Amino acid sequence: MPPIFYTFFVPALFVWLWSTGFIGGKFGLPYAEPFTMLLIRMLLTLIPLGILAVLLKARWPGWRGAGHLAVTGILVHGFYLGGVFYAIDQGMSAGVVSLIVGLQPLVTALAAVIFLKESVTVRQWIGLALGLLGVALVLMEKLGASATDVGIPPRTLIWALLALLGISMGTVYQKRYGTSVDLVSGTMIQYAAAGTLFAVGAFTLETREVQWTLQFQLALGWLVFGLSVSAILILMWLIRRGAASQVASLFYLVPPVTALEAYLLFGERLGPLAIAGGLVAITGVALVTVRAPAKA
Repeated sequence: MPPIFYTFFVPALFVWLWSTGFIGGKFGLPYAEPFTMLLIRMLLTLIPLGILAVLLKARWPGWRGAGHLAVTGILVHGFYLGGVFYAIDQGMSAGVVSLIVGLQPLVTALAAVIFLKESVTVRQWIGLALGLLGVALVLMEKLGASATDVGIPPRTLIWALLALLGISMGTVYQKRYGTSVDLVSGTMIQYAAAGTLFAVGAFTLETREVQWTLQFQLALGWLVFGLSVSAILILMWLIRRGAASQVASLFYLVPPVTALEAYLLFGERLGPLAIAGGLVAITGVALVTVRAPAKA
């Protein structure tokens, strides 16, 4: 494959797929409680992954490797998805949730430096800071609108911070312990672990009632095949190929792309500030992910 395939096409595809997660959640949450919806999503996802595992003759790790994968699954899928979905369901606006989770590249970069001893150059730190600034600019209009609301319930902030911690530490943990395993079998183990967490939440905190409307079924189908299968496999592949802090910087592009999708699908205004923020975020990601030319 040409280098542009790895440096542009695959990351761009991942960003687009990941950005649709908020759209799918928005469509589906009115018809099912968060943990219940996520439990169904995990169980359905295991079916196509199981078929892929048989067709591709996936290699299965030993008990030690499976344990590391289970931890990654609970962090990347359980804490992150559960935190995001529950924060939105309990009253926090999607814009505020996106802003909090948008801090993930900085948290991941710091964790990678501490736990993986990765080196982050001054140029990359500048890129990370620009990415954070870009996310803030994109979401400023939404934050301004939400400022007129009653407020942010403290429990929703806890859920959002849990999501941030989960996706950040899960990325580092995957890079440290899960880069040598088969992608399909490894992802299956991760989803099984996350599904167990969601089952506990659904059976202890929720009524587990579901309205099987067409909108819910379409949203669930996209979340399964577009996100839980395609996007996650791409994410695991990207983590395997690149430094954790570089992969994490791709998440800075998700809020601008999500804002564009909301404009196209729902007619939400994409103002000059949001456009400027998207350009700043893209510049920051480029500083982090594109290698500087070697000195002669």
